[in-house]
Formats: sequence, structure tokens, C-alpha cells
Amino acid sequence: MTYLERYLRDVFTVDLRALAVMRIWVAGIILTDLAIRATDLEAHYSNMGVLPLHVLFQYAWNPYHFSFHTLSGLWQFEAMLFVVQAVLAVCLLVGYQTRFVTVASWLLLLSLQNRNTLISQGGDDLLRMLLFWAIFLPWGKFYSYDAAKIKPSSIPQTTTYFSAATVAYIMQIFLVYFATALLKHSPEWSTEGTALYYALSLDQILMPGGKLIYPYPELLRFLTLTTFYTELLLPFLLLIPFYNSVFRLVVAGVLLGFHIGISLTLFVGLFYLINIASIVGLLPPAAMDWAERRFLASFRRPFTGQFKRIFNGFKSPASIQVKFKLHSPALSLSWQKVVREVAVSALLLYCIWWNLSDTGLKVPRLADNARWVGHLLRIDQYWGMFAPVVFKDDGWYVLEGRTTNGAAIDLNQQGKAADYTKPASVVALFKNDRWRKYSENYLFVHNAYMRPYYCNYLMRRWNEAHPKQAIKDLQVIYMKEPSLPDYKVAIPTREVLCTCATQ
Repeated sequence: MTYLERYLRDVFTVDLRALAVMRIWVAGIILTDLAIRATDLEAHYSNMGVLPLHVLFQYAWNPYHFSFHTLSGLWQFEAMLFVVQAVLAVCLLVGYQTRFVTVASWLLLLSLQNRNTLISQGGDDLLRMLLFWAIFLPWGKFYSYDAAKIKPSSIPQTTTYFSAATVAYIMQIFLVYFATALLKHSPEWSTEGTALYYALSLDQILMPGGKLIYPYPELLRFLTLTTFYTELLLPFLLLIPFYNSVFRLVVAGVLLGFHIGISLTLFVGLFYLINIASIVGLLPPAAMDWAERRFLASFRRPFTGQFKRIFNGFKSPASIQVKFKLHSPALSLSWQKVVREVAVSALLLYCIWWNLSDTGLKVPRLADNARWVGHLLRIDQYWGMFAPVVFKDDGWYVLEGRTTNGAAIDLNQQGKAADYTKPASVVALFKNDRWRKYSENYLFVHNAYMRPYYCNYLMRRWNEAHPKQAIKDLQVIYMKEPSLPDYKVAIPTREVLCTCATQ
């Protein structure tokens, strides 16, 4: 074994049990995400909502994207696809036909995200990449239906695994944090230490934990610089070949605390849960041995204990079994492995180049005419969270409708009299993080095409639900309150983003 081979195995070998736990976690996140998205089927995915198909294709469509969700503009069709995706996620959760449902879940996730990119955030990119690399990982070998049904002769002799896909998985985690640090090249991150102050000045994402630490500028400066240098340097611990298990535990522990802290201070939706899921697969064998002894005693092996008893005697109906069999395979198993390893390695190098070419590093930029592969497979990624600077155009929305008797009401306040004073909690105005992200994109001038569709959707929905308090026109007003340095408070300015009226 050469030094390079030894190094790669020392650094990029993973525990199959940790991958299995990551599989279960990712499946749970997909189900949670679907449940949240399902509350806005009409609004976000149908022709009656804020982004009809003709508007999507005219203004927000990438020609290399695909989406089953664009085959119809009916919310009932979208609901059917949601059900199919949920069934696949449950199969992934229990590890039934794991490889097939991983591929199918990835395809439907791409399809769903491509239908409406105006509500996507960084966590969606990471979830997509985790599922993509998992296609090439055996994350169904433990804690799964597939594992409980395998023949004794097929029982894995070890819990560790190494391949090009494990390199890709760990390097993906490396890129998420290292690339975001490189993109944060403004003084407010690296020297001034004011980035967290500005982030917590954004009332649209401020959570109770953020309110507690916001009044302490020195603490915020310390946390800002700590965040920046943690993201910049911590990932390199994953590449150290000696005491690798110890360093992985350090990385996992630090990132776990980091993302829990983010969830307590900033409204980021499922972002923190997806990031935590990504690091679960890093847990070394010693940690998984302890976890099995402490928490999984009756699930000790996938082919014994509770898993065996749960799935014993259960046979999937022949009608839903998915099996592929080639009587004369085009390639032998050994050649299939070679092709898979080469393909994964090439895609990993492509992703590394994609990430680094968008940073300040002096590397050749990935040509625009070579980016179609990234857009087609949706391995395109950009980890510019609050980068290079924190967004400072804070404020809140007033949805001012005028009733038939001339009264001005605020749809954002359940029909109360329109009032331009700042609400006690701006973040509470958003139903979920998808709507918050939509409202953020709504502000940008290049997204002005969104505004009339949002305005008309709000008016229609309000009038359908409140016929006795129907409105004849609606103004979407943004009370702009830019974040200022040193705890100074700007005087809000009233900006009318859109106006619509009944026909």
C-alpha cells in the first residue's frame, strides 16, 4: 500500500453504522420538510399561487433544470407527488430497497426544489448534496430492512468502509465550512468582528436567544471572530491522518454546538438540523460502539435483535418490489466498481473546482460553459451564508388592504387596522422559513416580476376567507429600517413595492 493510499484510508474511512444513523436522520428531515411545504401547496407550487408555471419559465428557470412538479399547475397534482416522495422517505427511513429509494428521493428532491427556487436556502443545497453522495454509499447496511433480510453469508465482516464516495462525503463537509469562510472576506467578519451584530440586528430572523446576547458588543465581536476562524480552520482537522477519530469527534462536537447556537439565535428553518445530520456520518467506530452499548443494545446488529424481530415475517408485496437484473451485464462487477469510483472522483473534483473558483483564491475559474453539469445534476453549490457582508436592509411588511367601506386593514395582522409601527416580533409575521426567504427575495429589484403575483394571490386568498371584510385593493408596503452601526436606530421609510386592485 502506497503512502497516498494509506493516507486516504486513514482520513476518509467511515463507520457504516454512523452512515445508517445519518440515513435515518436525513429521511426524517425530508418528511419534516415535506410536512412544512405541504401547508403551502397552492401558494408555492401551483398556478394559483405566487409563482405560476409560465412565470417560472419566463423569469426563474434554468434550461438545464428538470422538474416533475412542472408537469401540471394543479395543487392536487403536487399533492400526489408529495405523497410519493413521503412514501419514498419512509422507505429510506426503514432502509427498504435503500439504493433505489435513495436515487428516487434525490430525483424528487431536485424536482421539488427546482419548482420554486425563490424559497430555497443553503440547507436545501446541503440536503441535496447529502442525498447525491449517498447514492454511492452503502448507508443501508445497518439498522435497516435490507440488512435484516440479508443472508448470513452476506453479513459484513467489518463496520468500516472506504471508497471514493466516502472521500466525497467528507470533502463536502469540508467545503461547506471552508468555502463559506473564504466568501466572508469583508472586514466585518475577519477584523472588525461586527458581522454577528448586524445579523442580530435583522428583526426578520432574530430569535429569543439572539435578543439575550445582542446588547453585548464585545461578546458579539468575540463570537463573530470565533465563527469566522472556526469555519476557516476547523475543517482541516478532518484531513489529519493521525488520531483521526479524536479529531472527528472534536469537529462533530464543535459543529453540533455551533448549529444549536445558530438555531437559538437566528430563524434559519431546517438549516441547523440538516447541518447536524451531515456530521453524524463522521462518528468514528469507537463512538458508535459506545452508542450501541448505551442506546442501541437491542439493535446491536442489523440482522439480530429488534430489527430482526420487527421485520421478521414481513414480505413486501410483489407489486411494489423493485429489482433490476441483467442477464448479461455490460461490465463485470470489478469494472462496475472502477467506473463508479472514477465517476465519483471526477464529480468531486468538479465540485471542489466549482466552490474554489467562486472564492477569492487564485485558482482558474470554472468556465460558464462547463457549469451545465452542475445545474443538470444540481451539484451546483454556493455557501455564502451572510457573505461577503451581512444583509442590512432590514424592515417589516405591512399588507395594507382597503375594504369596500374605505377602512385600511393589515392582512399581516389578521385584518386589524393598518399600523406602521414596528410589531413586537417581526419574525412572527412569517408562517415559516419558506415565506421568510420568499419575502427576502421579493425585495430585490431584479425580482420585481414576483410582486404582482404575490399581491394578487394575497388579495384573492383574503377575500375568499373573509367575504364580510373583503378588500378592493392591496398595497404591499415595506417599512425599511436599515441596520446601522453602534446600536443606532434608523428612521423607517415607507416603500410601496406593489399595488393591485379587484377587476
